[in-house]
Amino acid sequence: MLDSIFSSAAATTELSLPHALLTILMSIVVGLVISFTYMNTSSRSGYSPSFTLTMVVLPAIVAIIILLIGSNIARAFSLAGAFSIIRFRSAPGDPKDIAYVLFTMAAGLAIGVGSFGYAVLFTVCLCLLMFILNLTKFGVKKTTQLMLKVTIPEDLSYEAVFDGVFKKFDVNYELKKVRTTELGSLYELVYLITMSTATDQKQFLDAIRVRNGNLDITLTMSPTTTDY
Repeated sequence: MLDSIFSSAAATTELSLPHALLTILMSIVVGLVISFTYMNTSSRSGYSPSFTLTMVVLPAIVAIIILLIGSNIARAFSLAGAFSIIRFRSAPGDPKDIAYVLFTMAAGLAIGVGSFGYAVLFTVCLCLLMFILNLTKFGVKKTTQLMLKVTIPEDLSYEAVFDGVFKKFDVNYELKKVRTTELGSLYELVYLITMSTATDQKQFLDAIRVRNGNLDITLTMSPTTTDY
C-alpha cells in the first residue's frame, strides 16, 4: 500500500485542473507545516513575519513552475529566460533561514513533479529533526565572549586586582589594554573575558564594583577588535 502511495502520484504527470488544484493544495499544506516548524524553532530574537508567509507560498510557486514546464524543453528555456530578468536584492540572512528556503523549494519541487508521498515524507522527517535539534539545544554556545572596561584608582595594582573575582565566577580573561585617565589619577583596564552563559552578570559586575570603588565599568556584549 505504501508503495502505491509513492508511485501513483509520481506517475501522474499530465497537466489537468484536478491535478493542478491538488498540487497547489498539497504545496500550501507542506508550506504551512514548514513555516510552523520555523516559527517554533526560531531563536529568542524572533523571526520576520514576511519570511514565514514566504515559506507558505514558495512551495506552491515552485510546484506551479514545475507543472508549467512539464517535459517541454522549449518551455523550460523560455521560463528560465523570463526568471533571469528578475533580480533579488536582500541583506545576507541567517544560514538557518537559507536552509529553510532550500527546504521549501525542495518540497515544492517534489510536489510539482507529482511525488506527493515523498514530499510529505521528507517534510515530516526534516521538521521532526528541526524540533529535536531545537529541544536538545544542538550547537548552542555554552560560553560567551565579552569585553570588560574597568576604571580603578592609581593606588591599586592593575596586574592582579581582579584575579579573585575572575576565579570566583570561573571567568577566563586576558588583559588587552591599560591606559591612564584623569591626569594619571585613574587607570582604565580593558579585558577580553570568556564566561558561561549561566553566570549572573549582575553579581559579577557587583563584585567588580566592590574592588574598584564603584568607578566606571563597561561590559560590551559583542566586542570587535576595534573596541580594544
